[in-house]
Amino acid sequence: MDLQITNYNNRFQIKGTLNKMNLKTFNSHFANIFDKLDEILLDIERVESIDRAGVMALARLHNESITKSKRLSIIGFGCKELYEHFKSEEPVQETEEIVVATNTIVAA
Repeated sequence: MDLQITNYNNRFQIKGTLNKMNLKTFNSHFANIFDKLDEILLDIERVESIDRAGVMALARLHNESITKSKRLSIIGFGCKELYEHFKSEEPVQETEEIVVATNTIVAA
């Protein structure tokens, strides 16, 4: 499935596949987002798969939020690749919700 991004009240729902092939869409949608908004919420509940390039795009967005002192929340179940990147302390369960700390920079 292609990548679809919808927005309502600073809540962005990402649906489909986030990979190297559609990274340009993701990056253009979120380019300079923190110049316009102080807080955004990314819902990745409907992300079917994500590759390394997609994880790194989320990590760059996370780092940008930190450097600009903005708030980024990533919510959703599944997506083990994202858990592994942010190095959760506990094993990933299928029903766990992703919570990304807002005070740490992730290597991109």
